[in-house]
Amino acid sequence: MTSPSPWRAHAPFYLCALVWNFGLGMTHPLIPLYAESLGMSGVAIGTMISLPVVLQIMLSLAGGAFTDRLGGRMLILASCLLLCAGATTYSQSATFGLMFGAQIVMVMSRAMFWPATWTIASNLPGSRSVALGRLNAMTNFGQIAGTLVAGVSIAAAGFSNSFLLLAGVGLLAFSLMLSHKGSRPAASAAPFAPLERYGRLIRMRPMLFIIMCAYISALPFSLSVSFYPLLFEAYGYRHEVNGFILSLRGIGAAVAGLLVARHLSFATKGPVAFWSAISVAFAVGAVGMNDALPAVSLLLFLVGLGSGLMSLNFQLMVAEVSAPEDRGSANALGGVGWGFSHLSTPILMGFLRDSLGIEQAFLTLSVIVFVWAGGLALLHRWAFAHR
Repeated sequence: MTSPSPWRAHAPFYLCALVWNFGLGMTHPLIPLYAESLGMSGVAIGTMISLPVVLQIMLSLAGGAFTDRLGGRMLILASCLLLCAGATTYSQSATFGLMFGAQIVMVMSRAMFWPATWTIASNLPGSRSVALGRLNAMTNFGQIAGTLVAGVSIAAAGFSNSFLLLAGVGLLAFSLMLSHKGSRPAASAAPFAPLERYGRLIRMRPMLFIIMCAYISALPFSLSVSFYPLLFEAYGYRHEVNGFILSLRGIGAAVAGLLVARHLSFATKGPVAFWSAISVAFAVGAVGMNDALPAVSLLLFLVGLGSGLMSLNFQLMVAEVSAPEDRGSANALGGVGWGFSHLSTPILMGFLRDSLGIEQAFLTLSVIVFVWAGGLALLHRWAFAHR
């Protein structure tokens, strides 16, 4: 009797990732548009969305430690329930305080989800690059679909019902993960000492390189939820065209996960990281120099492809430099780069736009990323010299 394929055996896990990210994609337009409909100021909306990122960074580290202790499956189940709770709270919120509380619950859900899913995928049997690539493709396709459906749902059913739909998405993701039996943790007699574990990991040279790679992998996403839409508005594109262009970033990242991963060797991580960063830098700068729709569309696809490849690269490095019992903590520590990107990129771009203008802001950020790519090439030699 033949054993089922890795996809069939772990389909509930991948489908849970798809559905959960469908819900995450719904939050991108739902939350800021709902806050605006209530008459909140730009400062209030920005504070509600950006400030919890600091908490997310800290909670992600806790989520990584508990992933190692309890297993990724338990953390994902909890994340799905928190997504449902946060969405339900949003549906009943009409004040800044209640919405901020709902956003904190959402942040807790995200903090648990990412280190847990990366850890499960890296431990699945078969090719690690294929498993992580498939996971990344599912997350990107889910976010694209969720963003598109949210706009339709708002127009057809209103904000409150749209948030209730999001709560149902969280329950669906929970039921899918509940049926996945292939990620139960082995019993561990090791003491629960997260501070000692993180202290040991942060002293590993490759972790700094991994964090810097994660920062670049998240940068295009940070721009997608902040200043890409403002740039396209300055170019005079209609809102529906903006949505299509932004979806190309997710499509490029999904292609990196499904297709490119199968044909690249990650034995040498430095060149992959360097050229991924170079492609991100080029695409970020060029989009500020050309407002032609075909060129902008191609550049958004390219920036998604480069960032998707970088994401896969740093996830593979985490799996290679960490022991299985430390995998969740290592993923969470590497993911700190994601958090810092989401925290710093909008702030930096806001300062650059106010000082130089929106197009010059993208060109300046491109120069910074080019320099970052050079730093990655130099840091790789130091980080992996002992290997």
